[in-house]
Amino acid sequence: MTGAATATPAQVVVALDVGGTGMKCALVGPDGGTYHAERHPTRAERGPAAVVHSILEITEALAGRARATGLSPVAVGIAVPGVVDEATGTAKWSANLGFRDVPLRELVVARLGLPTALGHDVRAGGVAEARLGAGRDSRHVLFVAIGTGIAAAHVVAGSAFAGAHSAAGELGHIVVRPGGPRCGCGADGCLEAVASAAAVGRRYAALAGSAATAAEVVARSAAGDPIAVQVWRETVDALADGLAIAQNLYDPEVVVLGGGLAEAGAALLDPLGAALRQRLTFQREPRLLPAALGDEAGCLGAALLALDTVPALDTLETP
Repeated sequence: MTGAATATPAQVVVALDVGGTGMKCALVGPDGGTYHAERHPTRAERGPAAVVHSILEITEALAGRARATGLSPVAVGIAVPGVVDEATGTAKWSANLGFRDVPLRELVVARLGLPTALGHDVRAGGVAEARLGAGRDSRHVLFVAIGTGIAAAHVVAGSAFAGAHSAAGELGHIVVRPGGPRCGCGADGCLEAVASAAAVGRRYAALAGSAATAAEVVARSAAGDPIAVQVWRETVDALADGLAIAQNLYDPEVVVLGGGLAEAGAALLDPLGAALRQRLTFQREPRLLPAALGDEAGCLGAALLALDTVPALDTLETP
């Protein structure tokens, strides 16, 4: 029909947060709103080539779904664990996924013909928390993910810094207990080896002779179990030492705590805040806040990375 107005399709980006166990996927608009979300198992045991194949298939299917529902996919953002060279779009190494020098950005561009950004999962989560979540009112944010491992992202004005060799933010591998438990990286006494959720469970089992998850240790500590009380106190002290070092290095206004261990809430934040305060002298004390976006942070961060590849669409304000 001549003269009829044609509606412009709403523009979205395709976002994937690829973990060792599962993939969180979404279609996200320029305002950070999610039009569609889905999850898939990663099935990393199939090998890296199969995981890459799944990423490409899921990404293409999401772009197709967008078009089928009247949306226009304009870019892709993918977050993966391990060492990521964001400048070249290469997944350099990942123990969880078996990746080694995978040119993931190039593969996605070849498959979909869309601008694509590849980022590190924790840095992507930090960007999301800084722009959309708990740190959105602060310019300088340190996001610390405490789960099976420990890693951090230093975010300034909405951008995370990867470092000269794409390895910035490895807070979990600061040695806080020299001669302590062997870490997966090969060093002894790393923060990750003594204060991650996995380490909490290991420490309790070694002292009590029975297995317990970190969440169970927190609950038993609150109930007065003396072994759990000891393990939790040791964990908080180690985390406070790590954060004191981080405050000297990064001087953030806000430290946002995410990951499974942060789900302990006040049982972690209150004693950790007090312990950190005792360790500071001339340094300004940061605000400790729980993450606001939960396990969606990585996927939203991947979407933000994609939006950054098409600046005209990026309407999200940074502090």
